[in-house]
Amino acid sequence: MSKKKLLIVVDMQNDFVNGALGSPEAEAIVSNVSKKIETAKANGDFIIFTQDTHYDDYLETEEGKNLPIPHCIKNTTGWAISNKLNVPMEADVVEKNTFGAYNMGLSLSSFYEKKVDYIELVGLCTDICVLSNAVIAKAACPNSHVVVDAACCAGVTPESHDTALAAMRAIQVEILNQGQEPWRK
Repeated sequence: MSKKKLLIVVDMQNDFVNGALGSPEAEAIVSNVSKKIETAKANGDFIIFTQDTHYDDYLETEEGKNLPIPHCIKNTTGWAISNKLNVPMEADVVEKNTFGAYNMGLSLSSFYEKKVDYIELVGLCTDICVLSNAVIAKAACPNSHVVVDAACCAGVTPESHDTALAAMRAIQVEILNQGQEPWRK
């Protein structure tokens, strides 16, 4: 059986692009991420979108105590995936209330590992959620090739983006297009 690619689009939500925690770097990658999604769709690849999901009690959570900026509150405009991205109907959308999508890891190890041997991650933020989900992908599918496209990622800062890429490289995640991020120009 021929295996397909899996594209994981991490937290490309309004609050991370141009909302409560948005940045010019995040806005700069939207076009690249959109192209990546369209290519994956045209190739018949599997696609998962993660969706950071918090609730009205966010400030009472451990994350809220350390990052006291309400964001991605379920069913708000900030929680929605950017309307500049086309979410294919066949894509899986995985809500998560922490940095890494633990439940996605379970799906990766049970369903996707049998069908994919190449997992690519793109999205926001490189140094928090992309890093966390790359670790989950490596743990759930140890024999799959895991890749992060740096030109489709942005971190909290450019420096923390680079630090996260180095950390992922250390755990055998291949990094593509580092130095070609649109926000570096």
